Amino acid sequence: MKIKYLLTVIAIVAITKDSFAQYSQDAIRFSTFQTGSTSRIKGIGNAGTAVGGDLSSISGNPAGLGFFTHSEISITPEYDGSKVNSTYLGQFGTASKNNINFNNAGVVIYQQLSTPKGRDKGKGWLSINYGAAYARTNNFYENISYGGKNASNSIGDYYAKLANGDGATIPDGSLESWAYQHNLIDSYATTGGGSEYRRNAFGTVDQSSNAVRTGGQSEVNLAFGANYSNKLYIGVGVSLSDLRYNSYSVFNETGTASILVNGNDANVGFNSGYIQNQVTKGSGGNIKLGVIYKPVNAVRLGFTFTSPTFYSIDDLYQESLATKFNNGSNFANGPQDYQLSYNLRTPLKLTGGAAIFIGKYGFISGDVDYIDYKTTHLSSNDSYDATFDNNNIKALYRSTINAHVGAEARVTNMFYLRGGYSIQGSPLKENGSDIKTVTGGIGVRFGNYYIDATYAHLSGNQTVYPYEIGASSPSAALSKTNNNAFLTLGYTF
Repeated sequence: MKIKYLLTVIAIVAITKDSFAQYSQDAIRFSTFQTGSTSRIKGIGNAGTAVGGDLSSISGNPAGLGFFTHSEISITPEYDGSKVNSTYLGQFGTASKNNINFNNAGVVIYQQLSTPKGRDKGKGWLSINYGAAYARTNNFYENISYGGKNASNSIGDYYAKLANGDGATIPDGSLESWAYQHNLIDSYATTGGGSEYRRNAFGTVDQSSNAVRTGGQSEVNLAFGANYSNKLYIGVGVSLSDLRYNSYSVFNETGTASILVNGNDANVGFNSGYIQNQVTKGSGGNIKLGVIYKPVNAVRLGFTFTSPTFYSIDDLYQESLATKFNNGSNFANGPQDYQLSYNLRTPLKLTGGAAIFIGKYGFISGDVDYIDYKTTHLSSNDSYDATFDNNNIKALYRSTINAHVGAEARVTNMFYLRGGYSIQGSPLKENGSDIKTVTGGIGVRFGNYYIDATYAHLSGNQTVYPYEIGASSPSAALSKTNNNAFLTLGYTF
């Protein structure tokens, strides 16, 4: 279960570089990735920390590799269907996006250790198994669309707010300077004898926002796990991480503005579009330490420590503004590029789990993750002072608990049924939404081959703000769902 999966994001105020460049928002977005897993473990709600013996152990709890008594290989493609329903100024909207990805692939090599002649073959170190895997841990694919008629304010109010905050002179090349050139704002006299910038649009304006997001996060994992007396299992893993995030959005406003035409005031219809484009790439790494202990044969207790992921990130942000008036006046500025490279440290994760095996009939499993998002950290450099963003992280975010529970039932020697449920806690202190996931799956074993299939339904809510002007800022309520399908094809040897 991946974040697209982070549906709980943040009221995003993303209208100028100054406001958009709150890198704290991206820092949290890139810190909410999930453990990569096979269809089998996805089918039990990702509650696999104490289960062991599955290729998911390579990217999850590496101690689970110690349960293997043979070598194994598998691949897992996925279908990801995203749907976002929106409500903005009383108007309903919807947008969807479907894509197919390569979600998981892994291989384990079993190595039995020799024991001295005459020693109990079930005591001591019995095996050391090695694993390598690719796992997709986050999926950013989604389309978001909302719009409505706004009789209370205009995006011009935001441009004016920026201009009034600049002091005596609006900086050249800034968004507010473009808005002034486009006649979206102007300087008006105040009753005190001074002046202030105000929007030129009046009456009701039509507003719409459309965003297209793509990309994801993935890991290449190398791990080994050891078996001691079929009682204690330990493992170590190293992950090399990769992230790609692309976001292209257009905010459009249509209405009537009071502007000067040939020296005279005139009411002229206009259409203005503000475009933002973000391309973010990064790479990093983390380590995982795991243990599974069997106090009795029917009970397994697991624990995993996942270190912070240390990312090196390159970010390119572009903005443009284009305006057309019905009198034939056209204006266009941009794209203006803003480039930045920075380092990100995600929070560490602690995971504990237990699994109870009911003879040959199956098992019940549960996991709990602890993550403190306040410890997310951005590093300053010569081009970037991260103090503001790090303070935002500490002020706006919190520690969370993720809970997973699931079960597998062995119907016959060949056929298995699985089900699971999980809740991913919101990282926000206020106005956050947990992500709830319901899963179901089946498995078929025949000889050395197996097929596992899982369906996952995710749901959550998000509130976004197209521009920020204080208490009257308009907001869009987003209801997000994902309907995903996973298919694992495996072979033991």
